[in-house]
Amino acid sequence: MRIVIAGGHGQIALRLERLLSARGDEVAGIIRRAEQGNDLRAAGAEPVLCDLESASVEEVAAHLQGADAAVFAAGAGPGSGAGRKETVDKGAAILFAQAAERAGVRRHVVVSSMGADPAHQGDDVFDVYLRAKGEADEYVRGRTGLDWTILRPGGLIDDAGTGLVRLEASTGRGTIPRDDVAAALAELVDTPATAGLTLELISGSTPISVAVKSVAGN
Repeated sequence: MRIVIAGGHGQIALRLERLLSARGDEVAGIIRRAEQGNDLRAAGAEPVLCDLESASVEEVAAHLQGADAAVFAAGAGPGSGAGRKETVDKGAAILFAQAAERAGVRRHVVVSSMGADPAHQGDDVFDVYLRAKGEADEYVRGRTGLDWTILRPGGLIDDAGTGLVRLEASTGRGTIPRDDVAAALAELVDTPATAGLTLELISGSTPISVAVKSVAGN
């Protein structure tokens, strides 16, 4: 498979790129700065320079041509203000979905956030973030014809992955190592039967491959 990842230099994306390239997939990661390219190459991915905050749908679609799947893993990051939550976590997510449709890439996996909700109240930066993520998810679900799966991890931690998770429509609060989020994404990309599902992910007791098969109904 050829898989294009938006936010290719993110902590989850780099882990995902390593997993996908190790299993033989062709991986490209969209990045904003050329100096990030060596990190992607080290992870086995092809760096693609494109700023999703300023690019057109046509420009992004050109980078998606020929892909079998697209993964949106971009984010403004914890140090960014409310404005970039709107332009990246919402705007870039919508743009990437539109570009995937334009390029004919039906399989679309989104890294969202537990608590994402277009009706979330509040004016703090994290409130804006959850609202932006929720609005982007709502767009992908309701206004595209993509075979989408939305993954909403709990609190992200840097502990080593265990490979054991809880993956359900609603899990309750919890944390999850970034390693395990990346491993779950790799399974989801490869499991089109999860299309149409919005899933929460926290650490648990079920092996990732089993958890994905379970929600896919296999």
